[in-house]
Amino acid sequence: MARQLLPEADGYGLLKSAGIPVPRFSVARTAEEAKNAADTIGYPVVMKVISQQVVHKSDAGGVILNIRTPAEAADAFETISRDVKTRVPGAVIDSVIVVQQLAPGLELIIGGKTDPTFGRVITVGAGGTLVELLRDVSIRVLPVDEHEIRTMVRELRSYRLIQGYRNQPARDEQAFVAAIAAAARWFFSSPRVVEFDLNPLVLYENGGCAVDARVYVDDAPAPVVSDDRPALTDQLLAIRSIAVVGASSDPNKVGYAITRNLLSFPGTLYPVNPKATAILGRTTYPSLSAIPENVDVAVVAIPAKGVPELVTEAGEKKVPLLIIISSGFREAGEGGRQIEEQVLANAQKYGIRIMGPNCLGLMLPHQGINTTFDPVSPKPGKIAFISQSGAIITTVVDWSLPEEIGLSAVISIGNQADLAFEDFVQFTGNDPNTKAIILYVEQIREGRRFMEIVSRITPKKPVVAIKAGASVVGQKAASSHTGSLAGSHAVYMAAFRQAGIIPVSSIRGAFQTAELLASEGYPKGRRAVVITNAGGFGVLSSDYAEQNGITMIEFSEDLVRELDAVLPANWSRANPIDMVGDSSADRFARTFDIMIKNQDRWDIAFVVAVPSAISDPIRVANEIVRFSKNTQKMIVGCMIGGDSMKTPLRILRDAQIPNFPDLEDAFKAVGMIGSHRCSTDSVECRHGE
Repeated sequence: MARQLLPEADGYGLLKSAGIPVPRFSVARTAEEAKNAADTIGYPVVMKVISQQVVHKSDAGGVILNIRTPAEAADAFETISRDVKTRVPGAVIDSVIVVQQLAPGLELIIGGKTDPTFGRVITVGAGGTLVELLRDVSIRVLPVDEHEIRTMVRELRSYRLIQGYRNQPARDEQAFVAAIAAAARWFFSSPRVVEFDLNPLVLYENGGCAVDARVYVDDAPAPVVSDDRPALTDQLLAIRSIAVVGASSDPNKVGYAITRNLLSFPGTLYPVNPKATAILGRTTYPSLSAIPENVDVAVVAIPAKGVPELVTEAGEKKVPLLIIISSGFREAGEGGRQIEEQVLANAQKYGIRIMGPNCLGLMLPHQGINTTFDPVSPKPGKIAFISQSGAIITTVVDWSLPEEIGLSAVISIGNQADLAFEDFVQFTGNDPNTKAIILYVEQIREGRRFMEIVSRITPKKPVVAIKAGASVVGQKAASSHTGSLAGSHAVYMAAFRQAGIIPVSSIRGAFQTAELLASEGYPKGRRAVVITNAGGFGVLSSDYAEQNGITMIEFSEDLVRELDAVLPANWSRANPIDMVGDSSADRFARTFDIMIKNQDRWDIAFVVAVPSAISDPIRVANEIVRFSKNTQKMIVGCMIGGDSMKTPLRILRDAQIPNFPDLEDAFKAVGMIGSHRCSTDSVECRHGE
C-alpha cells in the first residue's frame, strides 16, 4: 500500500489507544445513523466528511459545526453529501464522522513527520487556522524525554498564553506535555505511521483534547540506513608518508598542484606516475605497489573509471586511507554512482577508509600537510573548518591569511561515500590543536549517526555550523501542516541544537563565533558590561544587547561610587560605561581594575574603543590584554577604526582575544552563544537572569 491518509475515525482510534485525549466520535453512513450517533455523543456535535479525495474538508463544504438537534444532524448529513459532490467532482464519500464539539480553548498543534536524514521528528506549537502564518513551533528529533518536551513548550512565543495572559486563565501545561510525550512515544514506535497532525489540540485550564487528527500511513518498509560503520581513528591522520597517485610535472594538472603543495611535508612523499621517473625533484614510482615502504595515505587524482582498480591495489598494499580528489562519481549521474559504489565495496573488502570522492582534500597546518590543489596554505591555528564545498574552502583559506586567522585543520568531505562530517568532528574534537570546529553543511547522509557522534564532542569543544539550503524555493508542497512547518532546514536546525551545535547564518558569523569560543570559552551567564570612550556606540550597545538577549546589568550605588573616583564628572554613571571622548589608556586601565575587583557581578565585558587624540590605541590594547588575564570572564574586543587600529588588533590577536570591527556582530555572536548555552544548560541560563 502506498502512502495514504487514514480516515479520521481510524486516526482517532490510534491516538486514543496511545493515550492521547480525543473527543467522543462515531462514524455514520446514513442520515439516520448520523442522528443516532449525535444523540449518543451528546450535543452540540460537529460532522465532517470522510473521503480519500477530500483533504481540506472545510473548503469542500465537508464540515458543519454547532449541530444541536437530531433534525439538524440528519440535515447536516444530507448537506455535506450534496455540497462535497458539487465542489469536488468525482469525490467518493465513504461516510461522515460525528464528533463531540468541544468548548473553545487555546489551540495548539502536535505533529510528526519522517525526515529523510534524521528520521522521526516531533513538532509542537501554536495551532489553529493560522498555524502556517504564525509559524510558532519547536521541533525535535525523536526520541525525546519529558524534560526536553517541557523545554520545547517553554521556548514557544505562545508559551505566555499557556501561562495565562492578561484576563485569560493559565492552561494545563502538564496536560500538553503529557499529550506530546504520548504522541512522541506512539509515533516513534509506529513504523507504519509516517506523518501526523493534531491540529488543533485544544488546551483548557484542566486537560486538553485533540480536536482534529490527520494521520498518514505507509506499509512500504522504510529504507534501511547503515549506521554501523567504524569511527575514524585518530591514528589514521597521524601521517608519516603520502603517495600522490596521478602526480604530474604538468603545471596545468591537479596532480602537479597536489605534489607541489606536499614538497614541504616533513614526512616521506611518493609521487606515482607510470610515465615519469622524477617529478618536482622527487623519485617517482610507476604504481602504488612499486613503492618499497609503507604508505599511510594515498591521494588519488586519476580519472574516476580507474579508481576502483586502484582501491584494490591499495588494499593489497595495506594503505589505510585514500583521499580521492577525482570527480565523476555519484555527483555525475547514474554511471558515476555505480563507480562510487564499486570503490566503496572494494575499500570495505580491505578495510580501507575513503575520504571523498570528489573532494578538495585535507590540510593539517600543524603537521605541514596540504593534500589539496589550493595554491595557498593557511597558517597553523586553533579552528578546524570542515566543508562540503571545495570552493568555500579555497575562499576561506585565502581570506584567513590577511585576517591572520590560523586553522588547525581544513577538511573537504566531498561525497561522503565513507568518512563523513561526524568522523572528522570526532577527529578534530580529539585534536589538542583544535579549540573550536566550524562545519559548512549541504547534506548529512546519516543523521542519527551524525547526532550520536557529534553530541559526544560538543560538551567538551564548541561546534558551529552553517547549513546551506534554507530557502523553500524548489521544495515540494507539503501534504500536512507538520510537513510545511518542519521542512528540511528546520529539522537540521533542531538536530544541530540537540547535538549541541551552534547554528549560524554566515561564514563571517561562523568564524567570529568560533574565534570567540576558542579564546574565551562559554560565558557563565548573560550579564554584561560595556566600557567605551564613544557615547554613540554605548547607546547602540544597549539596543544590540536587548535585541540579542544579553542583560545589561544595573550598577549598585557602591559600584557607581567606585567608578566616580576614577572617571570624570560627566561619565554616564550607568551601564554602558561612557568614559567620554577624552579617555586615555590610563582611564581604561583604572576602569578595568574596578571591573576586575567586581567580576562576580558580570559575565561578559564588551570593550568598545575608537581612535581619539588622547588615547593611545596600542596602550589600550595592552590594557585589554591585562584585563582579560586577570578575569575568568568573557572579554570581547570592539576596537573600531582604520589604520591606527592595525597594531592594536595584532596585539589582541596575539593574546587570543577576538576583536569585532562591527559592534552589532559582537552582540550577535555573544547572543547566539548565550542562546545555545541556555538551551543546553538550564542552570547556567538562569544564572544572571
